Amino acid sequence: MIINRPDSLRIGLFGAGRVASQLAPALIAAGHQLAFVWSRTATAAEALAATLPGTPALTTLAPPLPPADVYLLAVPDAAVAPLLAGTTWPSGALVAHLAGALPLSVFEVQPAVRGGVFYPLQTFSPGRAIDWPTVPLCIEAADARAEATLLALAGSLSRHVRQLDSAQRLKLHVAAVFANNFTNHLLGIADALLAEAALPAELLAPLVRETVAKALANPPFGVQTGPAVRHDSPTLAAHHAALAAHPAWQALYAQLTASIQAQL
Repeated sequence: MIINRPDSLRIGLFGAGRVASQLAPALIAAGHQLAFVWSRTATAAEALAATLPGTPALTTLAPPLPPADVYLLAVPDAAVAPLLAGTTWPSGALVAHLAGALPLSVFEVQPAVRGGVFYPLQTFSPGRAIDWPTVPLCIEAADARAEATLLALAGSLSRHVRQLDSAQRLKLHVAAVFANNFTNHLLGIADALLAEAALPAELLAPLVRETVAKALANPPFGVQTGPAVRHDSPTLAAHHAALAAHPAWQALYAQLTASIQAQL
């Protein structure tokens, strides 16, 4: 797991959800120490801490916070600003959020801290292990010392560390939503259509694997196939009719078809 181990850092982890539960053991495996785990739900913090030998659960944010080299905010985006503003931080504390779409300027609500970003570009789901050395970690910081610390921390987990500013990271996050969330939604629609026809989902597996492999090896717009590219009006009309029971999917099909044809 250890990619480029810096001196061991003491880390305060805020959050006990999908990201925090994957990140916490990775940090320990990389040689770091967890000063505490905190969650808005005390039982969640206690449950995660119980899986991390020697890590206490923090059940209150009453000052003073336990000391740490870095405080990581693995909490929902909407919770970052209130958590920053409502917590009494040690003066000059290095605090980094893990959000893709939040700018560095979110730290302006709390001038007592040195702000940073520690954004892991990956999808996190219960029961699925993360291969941290392959996960891109995107770093941004308000000052050079904070940046150096976050780069060292990222380098202890991953071989793919990048410094991105807030505007770049926002574009990356939007791209990730298209590549991951929207793709998964479309696969869900495909799965449902197969189920309606009493067909097994694994029928699509070879096609999906080849589609992704081809898109990763080439500019995706350049290897687009299908009836939209061919302007195959009879097939497009047949598909439209086949989706009559699902008007929302029918509209999505038409919109995606138009988008594909606009790229030709």
